[in-house]
Amino acid sequence: MIRTISVGSCVSIQGLFVGQMADGKIVVKVDEKTFVGYPVALQRAS
Repeated sequence: MIRTISVGSCVSIQGLFVGQMADGKIVVKVDEKTFVGYPVALQRAS
């Protein structure tokens, strides 16, 4: 599943979901690199 994370105040990264950490952060993988950050909230059309 593709997930989007926020790294810092202005950077977002979208990649393949790898796992979730105990502090609420999630891990995503882009090519051979992994990134850790807070998940971006999903917004659904009403």
